[in-house]
Amino acid sequence: MPEYAPGTPSWVELSSPDTDASAAFYAALMGWSATDPGPAEETGGYRMFQQDGLSVGGLMGHMQEGQPTAWATYVSVADANETAGKVKAAGGSVVVEPMDVMDIGRMAFFADPTGAVFGVWQPKAFTGAELVNEPGSLCWNEVLTRDAEAGKAFYPAVFGWAAGRPSFAGAPESYTVWELAGRPVGGMMQMTDEYFPPEVPPHWEVCFAVADCDATLARARELGATVTSGPMDMPIGRFAGFIDPQGASFTVMQAAPSD
Repeated sequence: MPEYAPGTPSWVELSSPDTDASAAFYAALMGWSATDPGPAEETGGYRMFQQDGLSVGGLMGHMQEGQPTAWATYVSVADANETAGKVKAAGGSVVVEPMDVMDIGRMAFFADPTGAVFGVWQPKAFTGAELVNEPGSLCWNEVLTRDAEAGKAFYPAVFGWAAGRPSFAGAPESYTVWELAGRPVGGMMQMTDEYFPPEVPPHWEVCFAVADCDATLARARELGATVTSGPMDMPIGRFAGFIDPQGASFTVMQAAPSD
């Protein structure tokens, strides 16, 4: 079972206007199963995406009008209330106040100073994804922003991250690797109008590992997804980006062969 030190992304969750359609899409694309929703009065219809019986992400319907269709990133924290204070002090805002989720943990949602929304998870019975960095599971989280300098001030103040550089050749000069205790835990990309239309807001993006990027891309097209980028090669792997049929963006990566 993966361990998530405070400051480590630990969970991702899809909010969708049609959870059954989303469950069917990701089952066909990623091979995931979706658990049956529990009693609505207790769980709000929340479901788990699973790979080989291990939870890899969450699935929930829209809880209020205007809620975006998106994959959300949660960062593990020791104290959600304390984190809320750090967010406010660093110029961010509270979107959802810290709240208990039954007996499994405590969550909150915040926005950084540029408007990119992210969640935090204070674990109790549930610590986070049970499978990561394997095909069919989460492998990376990054914030896409139009003001990287603001991000370099905000996120270290909230999570204790250090702003580093990718370790491989050919990485964009503007790319930041978030490091925690010397280990990479996420990234930050500077958005430009060349690749991101002005109407695309700053946001957190999720990346899932796959065994075959090209096969995933072809299948995604068949299933009605929009291809937004790729396939493209980098020293660490082969990437493609999509918007699923319900409107949520995500990326997949086929890891480069190890030496």
